[in-house]
Amino acid sequence: MIAGTTALVASVAGVAAVAGFGTGVRLEYLLIPLIFGIGAPMVALVGTNLGAGHRDRARRIALTGAGFAFAVTEIIGLVAALFPAAWMQLFTHDPVAIETGSEYLHIVGPFYGFFGLGLSLYFASQGAGRLFWPVMAGFARLTVAVGGGFLALYLSGSMSLVFVAVAASLSIYGLIVFAAVRTKAWIG
Repeated sequence: MIAGTTALVASVAGVAAVAGFGTGVRLEYLLIPLIFGIGAPMVALVGTNLGAGHRDRARRIALTGAGFAFAVTEIIGLVAALFPAAWMQLFTHDPVAIETGSEYLHIVGPFYGFFGLGLSLYFASQGAGRLFWPVMAGFARLTVAVGGGFLALYLSGSMSLVFVAVAASLSIYGLIVFAAVRTKAWIG
């Protein structure tokens, strides 16, 4: 997904803008170990409770962990959206890079909570042995980010709309996995 969106940005912007985009995206990469720390125990907790026949408790564990992951990643995303230069200036002082990365974080940062939601529930789904919807959500995220970003770029030439597609893809990813976990079919 990130390679595809980077290619889209590179098709309309210079090296400094691509560097700024890449620096902005790096914050998303740093969220992964954080979510992993929340999600990894959910695999065992959900699986153990399902094995013991405690379906409601397993779902409660999944949703509680997902709520925590959403809150933590959303706070980070909102801070990044409000103060993007603080992040960007850790890595560069190039004005174009800072401007591009700041625009990315302004648009996408407020949706990082959905990334945390979806990825943490991916872990819970591993514990439940139900990975179809989390995998489909990943494909939907890729399709919306790259396909939607390409379409937005083709129709408008706007890099900002590529960032909107990335934000939408995070929302779709998190909401699909959340909806799947909320269904009775997730754990019976």
